[in-house]
Parts: sequence; structure tokens; C-alpha cells
Amino acid sequence: MEHPILRNFPKKREELPPEFRSVYEMHYKINRQGATKATSLSMRMERWLHAKVAEDVQDEKSSCLETLEIGAGMLNQLPFEPCVLNYDIVEPFEELYRGSSDLGRVRRIYHNIDEITGGTRYARITSVAAFEHILNLPEVVAKAVTLLEKTGSLRVSIPNEGTILWKLGTFITGYEFNRMYGLNYQTLMKYEHVNTADEIEAVLKYFFHSVSTRVFGVNKRLAFYRFIECTGPDFDKAEKYLERSS
Repeated sequence: MEHPILRNFPKKREELPPEFRSVYEMHYKINRQGATKATSLSMRMERWLHAKVAEDVQDEKSSCLETLEIGAGMLNQLPFEPCVLNYDIVEPFEELYRGSSDLGRVRRIYHNIDEITGGTRYARITSVAAFEHILNLPEVVAKAVTLLEKTGSLRVSIPNEGTILWKLGTFITGYEFNRMYGLNYQTLMKYEHVNTADEIEAVLKYFFHSVSTRVFGVNKRLAFYRFIECTGPDFDKAEKYLERSS
């Protein structure tokens, strides 16, 4: 039986007001580079997200593991995975990774996960702070399942969107954002984060037999971030979902 959470997708993103669009790309890069006090603090905290995803590849034995990162952005995950050699990415915005010193480590670049064909299989698929942005999340997860080896894993880290502690944490960045641009940061967050942490976890549990969650905080309700490790991909569910969605 299909999980009720799947009825929430695909999501729709309201158009960003013009005054936000004019500063959107510039602010994204400032945020990813930690160029202000608030974003610098945020980046230091986000090291937890990257480190958790990379916990399984900290020795030379991991060098041969076929890896795909979904939503690679500015390639901030690569420094945490120095041993991984076979590294592919999905990232629709070339301007984010263009000029990165780590770009030479990327084997193949896809703008969309649907571009990956030809029986490609990965031992691990990763994503850092990306699943909260994806409108058609179940479709992307289902596709990821079909790309995994039977013993492969999907390793996802996300902000704890939809909880009180995460909301409080955005006030610091929001104050700085308002001082810089005179705009309400929550409007930008509503545009960016279309999925809550609970929704993401529910989707992952639908497509995987085993899902383990750890938090940067006290528990799921009082945490800034979640790391979710998924094993036992349900290929049958994934393929049936993709058939219905096509």
C-alpha cells in the first residue's frame, strides 16, 4: 500500500518576489562561502552534516567505492571524502561548481538524475543539505534506489526543518540577512525549504527496508540537523513508483 506521505508530492514552489530574486544568487554564494559572521558560524556547524555522510569512507579501502552525490553544489563534500576516487555528481547549476579546486576529482557530471542510464550502479549515494529543496523528492529517491547496488546505501544529511530549534536557529541568520538586504529571511526559507525533515525521513522509509537516524542535538524535536543512513533498497517499490510517475 502506498504511503500517504507520497500524496504530498510533487510540491509546488511559489514564485520568489522580485526584490529577493535580485539578491538570491549573490546571497547563496555568500552563504556557502561563510563570508559573514552568521554564515561562518553556520558553516562550522554544517561540518557535522558533511562528516556524518563521510563516516563510511575514511580509509584506503573506500577508494574503489562508486559514489554519486545528489545536489553537489559547490563541491563542499569532496574535502571530507579524500579517499574516494570514483565520484560522480548530480548538480543542475554549473555556476556553483565552476572554478572549484575539487572539480578535477569529479568523474562525471549530471544535470539531472534521470540522465544516468546504462546499468550504472553505485555502492553509495550521498546528499548533503539538498533533499529539503527537491519538489519531486519521492521520484528522485526512487531513481536513486534503482541506481544502488543491492548492498549499497543512501546517506543523507539535512537541516531539521519543521522543528522549533531549527526555526530559532534561522533567526540569527535572518537578522543578518535583514540588515544586509532589508528583507525577511523567512520568505527565502519558505521558498528554499519545501520539505520538512519528517517528510524526507518518511519518504526514505518508504523506499528502504532499513533507515537509521542520528541528530545534531538532543532528539528529533530538539536538533539542528539530521543524518539518515538508508540500506536495503526496495527495488520493486522504486520501479513501480517510477512507472506510475512517468
